[in-house]
Amino acid sequence: MVFVERPATPTPIADASDALTNVHNPMGYPPRVKGKALAPRLDSLDNKTVFLVDCHFDDSGLLLQQVQAWLGEHMPQVQTRLVEKANVYAKDDPELWSRIQSEGDAAIIGVGHCSSCAPAVTAHAMTLDHAYGVPTVMLHTATFEHVIRSTARMNGMPSMRAAFVPMPVMGKTPVELAAYVAGTDPVTRRPVMREIIDGLTGSLDQSDLNGASFERSTPRLVEPDSERNLHAEFLRQNWTDGLPIVLPTDERVQEMLAHTKHAPDEIVGQMRPTHHREAWGYTVEKVAVNAVMAGAEPEYFPVILALASTGISARGSSTSSMASLLVVNGPIRHELGMNCGVGALGPYSHANATIGRAYSLLSQNLQGGSVPDLSYMGSQGNGYSFTNLTFAENEERSPWEPFHVERGFSLDESTVSIFGSVWHTGFTLGLREGHWREAVQRMLLGMDPLCKPLFVLDPIAARQFQERGDFRTKADLAEWAASVARIPAADYWDTQLIQNYIYPRAAVGEEPFASKLAAPADELVPVFAPGDVHTLVVGGETNGYWRLFSGGYSKTVSIDAWR
Repeated sequence: MVFVERPATPTPIADASDALTNVHNPMGYPPRVKGKALAPRLDSLDNKTVFLVDCHFDDSGLLLQQVQAWLGEHMPQVQTRLVEKANVYAKDDPELWSRIQSEGDAAIIGVGHCSSCAPAVTAHAMTLDHAYGVPTVMLHTATFEHVIRSTARMNGMPSMRAAFVPMPVMGKTPVELAAYVAGTDPVTRRPVMREIIDGLTGSLDQSDLNGASFERSTPRLVEPDSERNLHAEFLRQNWTDGLPIVLPTDERVQEMLAHTKHAPDEIVGQMRPTHHREAWGYTVEKVAVNAVMAGAEPEYFPVILALASTGISARGSSTSSMASLLVVNGPIRHELGMNCGVGALGPYSHANATIGRAYSLLSQNLQGGSVPDLSYMGSQGNGYSFTNLTFAENEERSPWEPFHVERGFSLDESTVSIFGSVWHTGFTLGLREGHWREAVQRMLLGMDPLCKPLFVLDPIAARQFQERGDFRTKADLAEWAASVARIPAADYWDTQLIQNYIYPRAAVGEEPFASKLAAPADELVPVFAPGDVHTLVVGGETNGYWRLFSGGYSKTVSIDAWR
């Protein structure tokens, strides 16, 4: 046997990283939670009228039809009415709630099976239950249990009654959905219909009547620790994007704050990951903390403050995994050394990268978090979300006026514009003289009809568009793009996202959607309106490449106001 002598364990050597460091807490400020009582439950459902409310998302109505059929077969003494909530799922419907209150005894509402519709269904259920006094059960897929429990608790009703079915609902046959209803709740392991019936009947305990009231606070500083441990703690708390951050020491935060005239304790705004989640507030100092973490230079701070002031989150909790796109216009582009030329949408520009990253970090932290499977439910995720495709427009080489001038700002003002719902990217080179119209049309029709087209053109490509199409302005290009992007009405309405978000608006008569709904199946209808189409010019003229993003315009704000 051979023995190998092991060296003695070396004595640890203290270094600067072991010293205690004070850093700021990056989280925003949560609102107070006020408890709300559940409505009294029924003794039984015998001879009662139960409304089944379809909230319009991914075949919800088909599942509720099976709930109605089950009640008709097993509890024929119960009267049921299957109704559709007006407009898209996020909208309130007081008229329907009042009708249910006057004509019904109880309600089943659903189906929550996305990151935004699940909180919406929860909110509508709580409104019916608490505000209208109608005992209600909300129906969700099991994937969103944590989302709806959190939403209910933060709205003061943690014991709001719920039942769950498997995921997905979309695309399932009536037989499969009937099996969901007749089967076992994946969360409680009890029969689905038992959960629904018990949720509408029986007695309430004191916690149901009191709800949950509590104060929450965010400390200004994190408990002092070594730098090594603080980095691990920030990662553990989901305060980062998974990449290394700069620790927000007070010295660094003060350097950031020196680049705005606004007071550190000034309220900048509120933000939340989706409708019906609680909105958190934040100050100038809290924005500075997140800017430091992103590695931004203090000179960039007015741009980051302007982004925070919009209240628009770059960490929306959509299952669609949407990202954002940011474009800066005006003199500040050159002051900060932002890239609008070669490689502007890629790496290498410190300003582009850290401003965009700061927007991501402040969005997730100031809104109260962005935690996968809780407050972030992006099905696939989106790599653009790290830095939000942040760049400056190449105003000097563009054949058209800058984007911020289109939005009513003057040429010498500095602004930042936000585009959301960035999913799709089409890519090509130049415009061939013979069939360029057909090529662009194919790219437009390759997008999902819910997307909004955003042309991002190298200056060479922009001049080709101007010359080939005689597009004197960006608005001319938008008019033309909207005119050629047409598909048969039947195809348009058979798209799932159009069914989710546009059909409910058409059904209540909103134009131009109502006219599309009335169109014959084979009539070509426009997919986009001219106002949906926007153009940005960026690139270093190394070749005439251009891209077609999905990018719905959100807002343009002044940077100068935050200097």
